[in-house]
Amino acid sequence: MKKLSFLILILTFNLTFSQQTEDIIEPDYIKTIILRPNSSNNYAPIIKLGEAFTLSFDDLEANQKDFTYKIEHFNFDWEPSVINDREFIDGYDEDRIRNYEDSFNTLQYYTHYSIQFPNRNTKIKKSGNYKISILNELDEIIFTRRFIVYEPKVDVGVSVHRSRNISTINKQQSVQFIINHPNLLINNPKEEIKTVVMQNNDWNTAITDLKPQFYRGTQLLYKYTDKTNFWAGNEFHNFDSKLVLNSTVNIARVESGPELYHTILYTNEERIDKPYTLYPDINGNFVIRNSNGDEPNIDSDYTWVYFTLESLENIGTKKVYVNGSFNNWKNNSSNQMKYNSKTGLYEAELLLKQGFYNYQYVTIDDNNELRNYEIDGSFYQTENDYSVLVYYRKFGSRYDEVIGFGSGNSEKIQN
Repeated sequence: MKKLSFLILILTFNLTFSQQTEDIIEPDYIKTIILRPNSSNNYAPIIKLGEAFTLSFDDLEANQKDFTYKIEHFNFDWEPSVINDREFIDGYDEDRIRNYEDSFNTLQYYTHYSIQFPNRNTKIKKSGNYKISILNELDEIIFTRRFIVYEPKVDVGVSVHRSRNISTINKQQSVQFIINHPNLLINNPKEEIKTVVMQNNDWNTAITDLKPQFYRGTQLLYKYTDKTNFWAGNEFHNFDSKLVLNSTVNIARVESGPELYHTILYTNEERIDKPYTLYPDINGNFVIRNSNGDEPNIDSDYTWVYFTLESLENIGTKKVYVNGSFNNWKNNSSNQMKYNSKTGLYEAELLLKQGFYNYQYVTIDDNNELRNYEIDGSFYQTENDYSVLVYYRKFGSRYDEVIGFGSGNSEKIQN
């Protein structure tokens, strides 16, 4: 009996522990979550220690709730670190969000919340992986977002190359990088250093925990030609709803609904068998804006946006999703496309705030493998952003620091 009770206790602990490390997806009434540095044209939640950043979101129930935030520190593998809040926070790790405004002159009422860091009550003082949770009046977690704080103790040089694999030379891109640490003594790089390589800041396809291949003085060289290969994908689709009543290049028409406007996009055709065409994008990101107001955070309206996809590929039992930074690259029932046998199209409708959006179509098979190239193809010429994060845990340390961040772009791809 004691053994059984002990087993139940262990299972309960493991279940609770695993739930703590998972992201909590926001409910339907929470929209437009943005977590970014305050610097212009910087979309990724990767923040230099001491740099200002902001979390904002909309509550469509619009009744001015008392939301609070809570910040937690995590290790490289996104398991909670053992250091306490006083070690990584100057002030409070949990506090009320006091900055909120109701929407103005919109069909969809909402309350816009925002909180900037550092603030007088909360200042982060250590690098690492972080998670911010938003809680309601009952201390229930409404949603979570992850972000990275780095302290530039090393320099990271990143370059992008065509794949060396003959079978994928026209479809994949390979990332190589060098970590230069002249002012930091690293005794055992293979054990003390860990890395993350990301394409367009999407954690779904991140490559983690690479070991340095070569050493040259105070440099660690990662010259892989296979382990750092990414499917290049294609340029993102886009639409701009800043003029809520007007059709644009990618918006076929706008219709009045019983409550909100309906933005119907032109049907996207699969591009897997079409030649590559370069056109500018912002690599999956989005910008809230409108042409009829001065405060886009509170006077931008929401519309139902209709996505349709014509695909002749054999999708089989795979699921098709439309995603991007606007939904944190997540794939669930809210952004899954349904096949309409009458029209022969995959269809989805999402409630989105006015702005400029990038999006892509991805598939997920029965083994939960995600592919960003089965609908739109993959071309080595595709312009992508790549990020490299460097983690360091010296012998005897109790947590993982992030000591470096580097970025590269495939616009100037090397052979």
